[in-house]
Amino acid sequence: MRTKVCDMLGAELPIFAFSHCRDVVQAVSEAGGVGVLGAARHAPEELEVDLAQLDAALAGKPYGVDLVLPEKYLGDDERELAGAIPDQHRKFVRELQERFGIPAPKQQAAHSRFGDGQIATHARARAQWEVARRHRVRLLASALGPAPPDIVEQAHADGTLVAGLVGSPRHAVKHQQAGTDIVVAQGHEAGGHTGPISTFVLVPQVVDAVDLPVLAAGGVGDGRQVAAALALGAQGVWTGSIWLTTMESDLDPLVKDKLVAAASTDATISLCSTGKPVRQLRTPWVAAWEQAGAPRPLPAPLQGMLVREAMIGMFEARRETMGTPLGQVVGMMDRQAPARDVMYDLMAGTADSLARLRRLTDD
Repeated sequence: MRTKVCDMLGAELPIFAFSHCRDVVQAVSEAGGVGVLGAARHAPEELEVDLAQLDAALAGKPYGVDLVLPEKYLGDDERELAGAIPDQHRKFVRELQERFGIPAPKQQAAHSRFGDGQIATHARARAQWEVARRHRVRLLASALGPAPPDIVEQAHADGTLVAGLVGSPRHAVKHQQAGTDIVVAQGHEAGGHTGPISTFVLVPQVVDAVDLPVLAAGGVGDGRQVAAALALGAQGVWTGSIWLTTMESDLDPLVKDKLVAAASTDATISLCSTGKPVRQLRTPWVAAWEQAGAPRPLPAPLQGMLVREAMIGMFEARRETMGTPLGQVVGMMDRQAPARDVMYDLMAGTADSLARLRRLTDD
């Protein structure tokens, strides 16, 4: 199966895999897809290490980097932002830490992927972009809004394509006007920051709204859904949650076990992690923010700054409150397997589905 996006990126398969884990990105690109490293949780120096490893390991096979460039945010001065966090919210977080036995982090600097990654500012994303430009990144993905014009111009000058994640046709048009090359139509079922329109409804609307290749995202977990995405007019699929339980994933084993046992209804939307709607695993921590008397989560990036030390502490101490952003497809994730096997299952399932459709039309 080869579509236009394969030719654009030099990939064998139109399967894109978003992951915060370098080893997952490498495994997917080695298997013929396009691994995309989520860099929001990376300090620039960590990103340098991971991209150097990908350059060396992939020998020219394509991979991408996803940066968080929010269209709306409160500023870049972290000291000034910290002063805007109300005492009421700080008190509530301290109470939750006591309730769930979450200690203060012992080695915050060693866990910057949990701490710094909660603060989505343009200043941080630009520092990450300067690192990415020094490497063989074939795709820059922009989340939460179009990439700024100067970054789009730099990417194109470097031979890097730009992708934009959207949750509505209107957003897709804005990305096209901003010079985006590929649009990712991410439906409500998706993990992480997600919008209100479901994938099955969103994808054809976005396909009709722009003159760009479209990838379907949100709830894609097997080949039947890949075939459905192609039938809706997409040129490929953008996947994320299904890689969390792969052998290569660096997700904590306790959380992996939770995901294998979870149902689709266990993936809930909450503002408690970043201040923006994030679909994530329902945990006691997430539920506590919905209880009577809980303060309303703060706007981004204040909420991420508020909870980051608690997030580091719960992962250091491996508390039951640990979770992860993920989509409703978790209800289909019933095993832990190598990423190559997941890729094989996607392709085999797609081939079976397309063959079945051909038989239907031949009858």
